[in-house]
Amino acid sequence: MTPVGIGLIGAGMIHRIYAENLRRIPGARLVAVADQDPARTEAAAAAWEARAVSVEALLADPAIHAVLNLTPPQAHAAVSQAIIAAGKHVYSEKPLAVTVPEAEALLAAAAARGVRVGCAPDTFLGAGIQTARKALDDGWIGTPLAGLALMLGHGPDTWHPHAEFFYAPGAGPLFDVGPYYLTALVTLLGPIRRVWGAARQSGPRRILAGPRAGDVIPVATPTHVAAQLEFAAGPLVTLVTSFDVWATETPRIEIYGSEGTLAVPDPNTFGGPVRVRRAQQDSWATLPLVHAWTENCRGLGLADLLAAEAQGRPHRAHGALALHVLEAMAGILHAHETGTWVTLTTTVERPAPLGPAPTWRDLT
Repeated sequence: MTPVGIGLIGAGMIHRIYAENLRRIPGARLVAVADQDPARTEAAAAAWEARAVSVEALLADPAIHAVLNLTPPQAHAAVSQAIIAAGKHVYSEKPLAVTVPEAEALLAAAAARGVRVGCAPDTFLGAGIQTARKALDDGWIGTPLAGLALMLGHGPDTWHPHAEFFYAPGAGPLFDVGPYYLTALVTLLGPIRRVWGAARQSGPRRILAGPRAGDVIPVATPTHVAAQLEFAAGPLVTLVTSFDVWATETPRIEIYGSEGTLAVPDPNTFGGPVRVRRAQQDSWATLPLVHAWTENCRGLGLADLLAAEAQGRPHRAHGALALHVLEAMAGILHAHETGTWVTLTTTVERPAPLGPAPTWRDLT
């Protein structure tokens, strides 16, 4: 792979794992860092041996080929548009944008400029989801009929030092963690045809714990969302995302088929276990993982984007997939407001399975 320079915009907590993994991508180098907080920019640049620059300088740098957009969700669309206008590939944290029109405009601009758009999550490329996909494709549970997907927790106000943006429009449990679940489900079952939803906000404010214990932040988005997803291939999946649950013993994702049940691991991670229990069996079996991507590999989607560009193929964590997931989430909230099912206007093919790829160099 030809060496490429990478820029990073947004030096919050999540940037550390991306910067660490960038060092593992052959031929890629973090060139420059920009953040709205000058002190944070300087600290991140020093930590990763990059230059601390303004956003404008980063976008004007001819040595930068692609840019990581790790800003808060509400800024994703505007920052990504600026990256595209500068003629650089963009890989954004999720969601792709806060609204569907913003995301559509972003992809249209990228197509016109001839640059690629990638978007988190890339956890679906990990060993867990990839193993679950192979189990489904190999017919371990027969025809998928239904499913259950549950993200139940009490929100980032207990641990994140800057939790405000998690409770603003464009975040909340559905937009913040829902992309992991929906991307995994589309990877496993294909595109979603229509959605239904109900949502509630538990209160107007949250009192923080953790590093800012006692601080009060406003809540301006639903904190508990229940949805039904009807997939084009037929399965009907119940999805619940919540920041209002203190404890649970429920599964993350289960897929129910004509010949058995598949237990899918946490889609916010890259590993397993993946378990299956087939019809007439009295115990669960744990399946061997199909490859070794089990640790926190955030940035794998960017590595695949760069490899795909070099190889002239589509990358897997691509903009159309992120748009489809975003439309599903927006549709769930619209269904809540209208009391009706919402049929999606977008569709997408399942991303190609990831091969064994034992190292970052071996992406195929």
